[in-house]
Amino acid sequence: MTPVLIECKGISTDIFSIGPFTLRKGETIGIYTGNNDTHSAEQYLTAIFTGKAKHRDTSVYEDFTFVDYLWEPEWRRILWPITVGEYLKKNADLNCPFSQKIYEYEWINKKTKIHTLPGNPRKLLSLYSVLSKNVNIIVDFAGQPIDGILFASKVIQEEINKGRSAILFDAHKNLENRCNHYIEIKWKDNRKYYKPVYHFPED
Repeated sequence: MTPVLIECKGISTDIFSIGPFTLRKGETIGIYTGNNDTHSAEQYLTAIFTGKAKHRDTSVYEDFTFVDYLWEPEWRRILWPITVGEYLKKNADLNCPFSQKIYEYEWINKKTKIHTLPGNPRKLLSLYSVLSKNVNIIVDFAGQPIDGILFASKVIQEEINKGRSAILFDAHKNLENRCNHYIEIKWKDNRKYYKPVYHFPED
């Protein structure tokens, strides 16, 4: 029996709930969010699944890392833009082959400014950096076109086959048939009155 990484008995808040699930090593779970102001719910769940916040009905037995968005302060973008090489040096394990995969795009090199990268390569740069240093990941594909989502999920699935694990937030059910488990966020009736607050859960 493969090790259990996350055991969730279900999570319920005032605006949404998800059902119980168990995630084991070498598995992927997709969480269908829908596509309407879901960021605060994803942040809430990510805080729990990365262990940054505790939840009484969820146990996390191994570390998970969120594939974060590439963000650059405006002053850096104007005065001293961050380059791909600089980003990788700071965020990736340069001894891992994943740190070089972004250069499979022939037009990207170490001096390419990250603010010039379109959505797909920008997401892949973050994904490759995380995969170079971490085993278990959490990914949100917000703003990505379908071809970019499917390409990134193929990269992830190849790593799942080697024993990694992943949680994938899915807004359009593009990944429903690409995950070992697939659950859906159930939105509650009072959601329309809810003003998003981005916070970590308290219990």
